[in-house]
Amino acid sequence: MPAVLDADAIRHAEQRLASDAQLAALVARHGPCPLAPQTGVEPWAALVESVIYQQLAGKAAAAIERRFLALFSGAPSPQDILRLDDAELRGAGLSRQKSAAIRDIASHALAGRLPDRHCAQDLDDETLIARLSAPRGVGRWSVEMFLIFTLGRADVWPVDDYGVRKGWANTRALAQPPSPRELQPLGEPWRPWRSVLAWYLWRAAEAAPPTA
Repeated sequence: MPAVLDADAIRHAEQRLASDAQLAALVARHGPCPLAPQTGVEPWAALVESVIYQQLAGKAAAAIERRFLALFSGAPSPQDILRLDDAELRGAGLSRQKSAAIRDIASHALAGRLPDRHCAQDLDDETLIARLSAPRGVGRWSVEMFLIFTLGRADVWPVDDYGVRKGWANTRALAQPPSPRELQPLGEPWRPWRSVLAWYLWRAAEAAPPTA
């Protein structure tokens, strides 16, 4: 089974990050990292949440998610989602593209084309990225968010995430965030704890960059 985060793993990861002065300051300011596996969350449901959050600030996405969930009497099933019409989804604040993506995720889940939570726990990261990217609107980033925040995988490095790139720039006092290609090798020294590094870089992205 791929490595997941628990209290001991977080402690080891933060000790490793603390070997770098700038990252040590992040750990001291924002730690401890709270990442851990979420129990009872199915992959398809996590993908729906990721689609809602795509390209939106956290508060705006959370408001849309609340309106979306308010359309149901409890936690929605794929069948519940497919019963909604476009007007209901759009009324919750979802774009036409996101509405179509959420419907396609529900269709894939209902047809058994997505791995369930039990199966997903045993699959490696790249296999999950390939299998969970099948529905429209679901790309690598969406699955990486599932790996980090739902499965609690320890070594995910989401270089396409602007917040991670901005956090790196703020931490290293760079004028511009690195591109995904530039950021990819910069994470290598921090294996096998890159998920924890990403979490701290998100915190750095929320802060003002250091002044010279």
